[in-house]
Amino acid sequence: MQPVSDTITKTTAREVRRRDGDPDVVFIHASWPKRRCRGQSTPGPRPQGVATATMVRKGVPPVKCITIDYGADEPLLLEVDGDSLVADCRGPAGVAGEAARQRVTAACSATDSGPPLESHVVPGDRVAIGVAGDVPQAAEVVHAVATRLVAAGVEPADITVLRAPSLEPLGYAGPWQAEAAPDLVGATVFDPAVEPQTSYMAADEAGRPIHLARTLVDADVVVSIGQWGWDAAFGGRSLEGELWPTFSRRSCREELVRSLAKRGRRGLDAWKVSNHEATWQLGVCATLRLVGGRGDTLAAAAFGLPDAAARQARKLAAGWKPEVPSAAMLTVASLSNPRGGTAMLLRAVAAAARVTHPGGTICIASRLSERPGVIFSRWREGAPLDALVREAVATGDKALIVDAFQTRFFARGLGDRRLVLLSDLEEATVEELELGFAATPEVVERLAHRAESVTVLQEADRMLPQLA
Repeated sequence: MQPVSDTITKTTAREVRRRDGDPDVVFIHASWPKRRCRGQSTPGPRPQGVATATMVRKGVPPVKCITIDYGADEPLLLEVDGDSLVADCRGPAGVAGEAARQRVTAACSATDSGPPLESHVVPGDRVAIGVAGDVPQAAEVVHAVATRLVAAGVEPADITVLRAPSLEPLGYAGPWQAEAAPDLVGATVFDPAVEPQTSYMAADEAGRPIHLARTLVDADVVVSIGQWGWDAAFGGRSLEGELWPTFSRRSCREELVRSLAKRGRRGLDAWKVSNHEATWQLGVCATLRLVGGRGDTLAAAAFGLPDAAARQARKLAAGWKPEVPSAAMLTVASLSNPRGGTAMLLRAVAAAARVTHPGGTICIASRLSERPGVIFSRWREGAPLDALVREAVATGDKALIVDAFQTRFFARGLGDRRLVLLSDLEEATVEELELGFAATPEVVERLAHRAESVTVLQEADRMLPQLA
């Protein structure tokens, strides 16, 4: 079998051809997408919610057809021999609309991780609902929480929703868009660049000042809402959904990125200390943790005291932590936001690398159009990474520091593996970065068909796959 790395060349896209009309192909079940599998004579209807098909050619192993939504008009279709497919990993299915509202209501009424939401308030309390970053089904979630507060005797006029932007440099802008809060309560957008919107609370163990949004500090009760997920680049849970630095000053966000650029994963230690101190100083007891499902859906919700809710959410997020039998020579991955930037690409590559052989290939199928920064480019050209990071941090330039942070973690995640991009980037740009260029979906399909072993990660940037 031809090595995967040998199938990407400048002429590959011109050589790829699809073969149809093979009379020796028999489909076991007709659940193929609009685009045809090799040997299929008519596409037929596409059943809702089904993304794979199995076909058998007489005398040869069955072929699996896997579809991947990567933001194009038609999905990517992979044909993989049954013996070659290691795993097709997808996140948990979720709910939307009224079903999401009911799921949050049930979580807020449960007592597994602490008192129910109604027990945290009394009539006359001024309540701030802090939505930390992007969350799935935001309007439904806020509506459910506000409804429970009103049922407990809190006046609607005493409820304020404060929504903070996600931590974009870390790649946490999910497939959903932050929605406006419902008419039940007034919604305010927190701007970390406006320092008067924050209040000084205390200093952490290292003497660093902790500032948080004034609306949260002035409230009698704070209900913290945030998603709980994984970040393969950090080797564990993501930083999204926490009060700090999401509701702190922009300088705190920048300091976090600077620390990660300089110290790598060791920079997370300071974040843990500051976040714990901020939560304790604010006296937050009511915490709602959300686990997203595929796309803009809600898979699960956990409510309770901060640590207890986080532990429960960690268990509920197991669907995004699949176990893969063995490392594959090729891993094909998609992004939760097909047009996400370099940070989202970083997380997807880190996730794919965990289940890809050190000498294998990672292929990211997306609609990426953002060119990586100058630090990334110089690293790919062969410049020493440590020297580049030190130089970037020393300049104090915020964009260069973000670039250095992303490049450092990208290098750690990718290792010696080959990276192939199916994206909206120009061929010359991709080749300048010493990456493989897939001009068309057919190039990726050919890679998968010829690979010795294949793993597929759908919405890889949200996953933390594990080898068995």
